Amino acid sequence: MNHVKALAIKFVMIAAVLFIILTLMFDVPLADTLWISLALTIIAYAMGDLMVFRKAGNRAEQNKRNAIATVADIVVAFLVIWVMGEALVGNDVNIATPAIVSALLIGGGEWFFHKYLDRSVFPEKDDHAHTAAR
Repeated sequence: MNHVKALAIKFVMIAAVLFIILTLMFDVPLADTLWISLALTIIAYAMGDLMVFRKAGNRAEQNKRNAIATVADIVVAFLVIWVMGEALVGNDVNIATPAIVSALLIGGGEWFFHKYLDRSVFPEKDDHAHTAAR
């Protein structure tokens, strides 16, 4: 259930950023913005949060893990927004600029989202450390 809540939070964060940047500032249709938001949420959660952040070390190295995962999330966000934007919007909008801006803003949100994940979704990292120490 914690993962569902985390996915919902991540989707709202991504959709809000993309709505402001893509739809309001660059006139990308709302439906396209929502499709990009959904795809980015799923891909970034699987890659950035479950693979990179969760497995990048122990909780004592939270800032290092967070920095690595945030950079990965920025790269993934840029690529997903750019590729999907090109596919959905085509030549109507130069999607590279809004993709860069959106990816950087999403990366800022991801820094705090990873802190939430450590506290609420991946508390088992602490449990394993305590169990191994006993």
